[in-house]
Amino acid sequence: MIYWVVRMTLAHVHLLLNHFPIIGTIIGLGLFIIALIAKSDHLKQASLLVFLGIAMLAFPTFLSGTAAAEEIAKLPGVSEDLIKAHQDAALLAFIFMELTGSFAWLGLWQFRRLSRVPRWNLTLVLLLSVVTVLLMSTTGNTGGDIRHPEIAKDMAMGPQLTLDSVAIGAFVTKVPWMWPTCETLHFIGLCLLFGIVFLFNLRMLGVMKSVSFSALHRLLPWGILGFGINLLTGMLFFIGASSQYTKNGAFRWKIVLILLAGVNALYFTMFDEMWSLKPGDDAPLTAKAVALSAIFLWVGVMYCGSMLPFIGTSF
Repeated sequence: MIYWVVRMTLAHVHLLLNHFPIIGTIIGLGLFIIALIAKSDHLKQASLLVFLGIAMLAFPTFLSGTAAAEEIAKLPGVSEDLIKAHQDAALLAFIFMELTGSFAWLGLWQFRRLSRVPRWNLTLVLLLSVVTVLLMSTTGNTGGDIRHPEIAKDMAMGPQLTLDSVAIGAFVTKVPWMWPTCETLHFIGLCLLFGIVFLFNLRMLGVMKSVSFSALHRLLPWGILGFGINLLTGMLFFIGASSQYTKNGAFRWKIVLILLAGVNALYFTMFDEMWSLKPGDDAPLTAKAVALSAIFLWVGVMYCGSMLPFIGTSF
């Protein structure tokens, strides 16, 4: 018998995931437009959830794309200019996808508190999602050009709406005050995020039972703000020194744990069983299990982040 052994790399992960952000955003936009026309709150929630899910999936797609670029650049006949064009387009599309996902989550949070999504939020999500679809389409086209030079567009046809990832990386690493500033902001975001996460989940486990769930839920936007700060500064670190991270096992586990923690957080946003908790009430067993897993996941994130210089090859 002949056994085939395939070594799974981040390039394989990118090939597996790269179409989901494009197709998923188009599906989410179509569902969102139908929801607005039909004035259906359930469809609005569903489309916002799709946007949020795609924003989470875009995270490993973008990170694995950098590793894939490092691998494919070694092959003969591959244009570095086309790779850079794809990376630059992907960076801008990723930013708008994360903005769309952030305001989609905010809409879900507002619906939970107010039983409706404010019109300004719906309008902003619509505009961001339309721009994201256009940018994702450009990203997909430039990605296809890399391995299909026969259909590649002339690079000199005119300027495209992209970001220069090389220039951003150089700014982060070569400007003396930039990296320390990002480290400081990253720590502030970490304090916001983990402070709210632990406060929230400890209440589910029976600590501070005099506080109602709805009162604590108002703090979640501060936790999301902390996550946004960490996402922004973390991406600047990654763009500035991507090779330090793509080959680091601790970083890969950190990303996996962050995604699992994000799925975990959806439980407290979408499900109803916690919202009846009054001061003094005990949380149901399911909520306690989810809260315990959330603490475990975020401690894992902190551990993997701290171990980047010691487990792997970073710094």
